[in-house]
Amino acid sequence: MFELVVPAQETGLAWWPVAVVVVTLVVLNVVNNRLAPQTHYLLWAFGGSVLLLALGLLDGNTWTDMGLGWAYLVPGLVWALACIGLITIVYLVGSAFKRTRAAFHDERMSTLSGGRLMFQALIEVPFGTVVLEEIAFRAVLLSMLVRRLGLVGGVLVAAVLFGLWHVLPSIGTHEQNPALGSVVGSGRRGNILAVLASVVTTTLAGILFAGLRLVSGSVLAPMGFHWATNGLGYAFSWLLIRERDRRLARHRRLVRERRDRAARGE
Repeated sequence: MFELVVPAQETGLAWWPVAVVVVTLVVLNVVNNRLAPQTHYLLWAFGGSVLLLALGLLDGNTWTDMGLGWAYLVPGLVWALACIGLITIVYLVGSAFKRTRAAFHDERMSTLSGGRLMFQALIEVPFGTVVLEEIAFRAVLLSMLVRRLGLVGGVLVAAVLFGLWHVLPSIGTHEQNPALGSVVGSGRRGNILAVLASVVTTTLAGILFAGLRLVSGSVLAPMGFHWATNGLGYAFSWLLIRERDRRLARHRRLVRERRDRAARGE
């Protein structure tokens, strides 16, 4: 039904270019999550993306191999828009029910202003996180690995590396997300389980994103899905936390008014 756009497997290719890309990603991961100020994130993401593309081209990958060929621009865009629509529907349904609504609560969003949220969802996520990670894992690494290991091996190894990429940013997430914290618990054990859960889920996401990239022939497809998952996730979390805080403030005001009336004997 679908024709996969897959780089051709080749024999005798050296592995040191793959090692260089992996080391580059490790350095970028540590810098972005531990060393560089958050204000420099976009700069590092852009510079890293350019460097990774250069390494991919030097390894012999074509633009089409990396999902960046002009011939697949429109199919990639169509798939991207379809993914954004699907994720939007899932988030609307999930946030409408009390049982699933708590999964959207990321307390890091509670301190953001509306302007900062817009910058994060519309600038930082798509032009930082999404571009860097999709160029790295679905363009450069996927192409390099498929040419050496074949389709299945390349997809799986790229997905596992994508999962490991999320170790540092997932540390402490169980403290910001009540739903996650209620599942994995607290303390060191909760932190370890939260990191493991993040690695597993992002590895599975890496397989899904690779599938979108190969079916559409373009990294635009996984970019759309990736942005919708993160960017819309932040927006829904921010809105739901704002609504929760308004309800709590209203409840506290009503309790205070009842207490005041009782004190006056009314």
